[in-house]
Amino acid sequence: MSETPTTDAETDADDSLPEDADEIVQELERKRSLRGLAAALAALIGIGFSVFQLWLAARGFVLTVTLPVVGRIEVAALQQLQVNALHVTFALLLAFLLFPPTKGDGFLARRLSAAHDAIDARVGGPVARVVDAVAAALAWLALDREGERVTPVDLGCMVLAVLAGGYVLTEFAEIQRLRVFGLESGRPIQEVFTVLHPVVDALGAVGVPLGSTSYAFLVGVAGTLLVLEATRRALGFPLMVLVSSFLVYARFGYLIPSDTPLVGVFGTTRIDWYTIIQNMWFNTENGIFGIPVSVSVQFIYIFVLFGAFLEMSGAGRWFIDFAYSLTGRRKGGPAKASILASGFMGTISGSSIANTVTTGAFTIPLMKRSGYRSEFAGAVEASASSGGQILPPVMGAAAFLIVSYTGTPFSEVVVAATIPAVVFFFGVWVMVHLEASRTGIGGVAEDALVDVKAHLRKGWFYLLPLGLLIYYLVIIRYTPARSAWFTIVALFALVALVAAYNERTRLPLLVGIAALFAADLASFAVAGVNAVELLAGARAAGMPLGEAFAYASPHLGWIVVLVSVVALLARPRGDSPLLDYDEHVDDSAATVAGLLRRPSLADNRAFGYLSFVGASMESGARTATTVVVAVAAAGIIPGVVASTGLGPNLTSLILAVSGESLVLLLLITGVASIILGMGMPTTVTYIILVSLLGSAISDIGGIPILAAHLFILYFGVIADITPPVAVAAYAASGIAKSDQFQTGVEAFSLSLNKAIVPFAFVLSPGILLLRGTGGAESVRTLTAADVLDLGFFVPEVLIPVIGVFLGVYALGPTVIGYLYSSLSRLERTGFAVAALLLMAPGLLGVLRDALGVAPLTFDLTLRALGFALFVALVLKNRRTRDGADGEPANADAGVDAAATTEA
Repeated sequence: MSETPTTDAETDADDSLPEDADEIVQELERKRSLRGLAAALAALIGIGFSVFQLWLAARGFVLTVTLPVVGRIEVAALQQLQVNALHVTFALLLAFLLFPPTKGDGFLARRLSAAHDAIDARVGGPVARVVDAVAAALAWLALDREGERVTPVDLGCMVLAVLAGGYVLTEFAEIQRLRVFGLESGRPIQEVFTVLHPVVDALGAVGVPLGSTSYAFLVGVAGTLLVLEATRRALGFPLMVLVSSFLVYARFGYLIPSDTPLVGVFGTTRIDWYTIIQNMWFNTENGIFGIPVSVSVQFIYIFVLFGAFLEMSGAGRWFIDFAYSLTGRRKGGPAKASILASGFMGTISGSSIANTVTTGAFTIPLMKRSGYRSEFAGAVEASASSGGQILPPVMGAAAFLIVSYTGTPFSEVVVAATIPAVVFFFGVWVMVHLEASRTGIGGVAEDALVDVKAHLRKGWFYLLPLGLLIYYLVIIRYTPARSAWFTIVALFALVALVAAYNERTRLPLLVGIAALFAADLASFAVAGVNAVELLAGARAAGMPLGEAFAYASPHLGWIVVLVSVVALLARPRGDSPLLDYDEHVDDSAATVAGLLRRPSLADNRAFGYLSFVGASMESGARTATTVVVAVAAAGIIPGVVASTGLGPNLTSLILAVSGESLVLLLLITGVASIILGMGMPTTVTYIILVSLLGSAISDIGGIPILAAHLFILYFGVIADITPPVAVAAYAASGIAKSDQFQTGVEAFSLSLNKAIVPFAFVLSPGILLLRGTGGAESVRTLTAADVLDLGFFVPEVLIPVIGVFLGVYALGPTVIGYLYSSLSRLERTGFAVAALLLMAPGLLGVLRDALGVAPLTFDLTLRALGFALFVALVLKNRRTRDGADGEPANADAGVDAAATTEA
């Protein structure tokens, strides 16, 4: 959009910053920059992946198509295992294309390079030439130093992925038989591929028993190893080692003596490799194709795709501009705009890194120019962006896993997560306001801002998909997949309509849409089928007009798409005054037009809309690839826990170590989440900790299971901004050109309330608007009757909610060291105590038990003490500002400090 508030940043020689941001994402995610045939192949696979998932969302596992005259044709009827296998296979293919085997900078590659150089220098001669030849061969096979070359190893992995996934897809009947008789009873490979008989015989002659090994077992081994290799490439070596260690434990855990103190609890029964592979590759209860992948199939991918469509439509940049138009004039406006923009983008991406880079490319330069330090500017963006995974209505991938693991409807997860998410963003807002007050930072120049009303008039339609999503999820309470599908269809239609809309096409569009919808409505009323089925010859009993409207209304979106596309084809060179696609759509259109040797197509509106659809599908697939690989790999861990019987023993050990103290167990969980989550996706951290600690937390304290799982989610998110491995903070630091570690420290400080709020809502579930304890069946979201029950609502909900808001406000002066004037260390300590008492007095449960006070009385008393301390400190600090203590605050100090701050 031309009227963006980034003018100041652009004058600061930061024109290339968005491209730099893309490079930062590539570096952090270790992705290739594909060109030519490889890029086309990745695009085709990505679009195919998205089409497959859209079809599942629309039609389920029975794939059918309705054609005029021919009628409805059933293409396939898939089982859950087959769907999950195809889902993971798509992700593996993309992972081996997008992520190189090695760039030559890993530990093993560096050691091999050093050994090669040493041999060349010390030995020389024929030996060195042989070593050079081996090194050249290895480099040709796997090395992709520049991140632009698809290697033979990649192609080999892709072929194996197709074989492994294809076996599950085509040999389901045999897999069902092997579930009864075991993998060892399956056909050997030479019976599947008769051409391999000579190879198998030759290997048998030298002692390799390939001819007696089940092909199903080989497929399972290959598939498991491919998931581990994709994990190493996409998510890093540490996670691959962690997951692999669980597989080794499953096989050799029986060697741990059961009578050994402490570690004896980890002893297991003996399990052979056939059973392990069967549990890992051919099982939908646990293992690679277990619950996490099933959740990805049903929920995660379709929401990632929704975010991609919304972002490619231009909504991301519009939301950033909208945030600036709302807050730019306020004190510290750029930082407050960063918070709002990150919140808006969080509803689209749900990824800390993507959110940080997308919004930070525009917000961080403006924060720096307005007077914020580089480290603080990066910290604000990283802190706010990490909140995207906890902000309804979309949240992150782990939120959908919560639905499956707890049995809680997604609509209730959204409601429960709302207040804590608002509290978090409110806390960051307070801190940036206090920092702006301390350093005298004002708002953005008036000429760099757009008018809110004018901005809404031009892009109000970007708010519709989010409103529809909330309507479907919370009001109608459709399933998440169904809600996302209907919203994507609406988004398809909305973008098509806006692309086709101008003064000349307005009336034809309206008439065409009304006519086709009337025809579809009449078809249902007269023949009981839609217009397409009626043309195919299908007929049923007619229906009343109201019922016909209910059946016809879901088709309205496709009718809008059809009419709009016809308008685009009829006037391909017209203007689209309201629509401004994301730059990636324009780049994609130009690239494809160039490949077709029709550069003029790049300006064709119909071709632009097609490019929007294709770019959105490819972008969604690329984004989802890392998530799918992560959940597939992480699924191994609960699979091992379940198959070895480790779960109950581990729960007993954890309860014994914690002394059955809920507070101590929560502290252990929080620390474990942060340590385990360093450098790992939140989704993986959540799956691992739920598998190992989830049942212990739920059992020990009589708390709602949803509160326990949200607690783990929050601390998994905190890991993204916790040094020494704070990936979101490092992404922001790359844009801010700041010190990475210091940026991470400040990001964690700004997010301190995110570490206390989880304790608050676990100890006071009313903050989550929940009543009851235990599993989902015994816990419910608050109703009108609960609100009217003042004896419950006031002490259990209203007071804790007010307390948590006041508490995060008190954290602001604690962290920033300023309120109305600078604070002493004693005053900052007082604010910290007040924040703790207001937010989570239950953390002092040991004192409560020692005094023998009732829990509710104890909580209310401590909250009252915290409130009194907070008010006293605020009044004292305010008098200092007013000069009541005889030493007025130096109002110019902040301005002087701002003058020395880097611009």
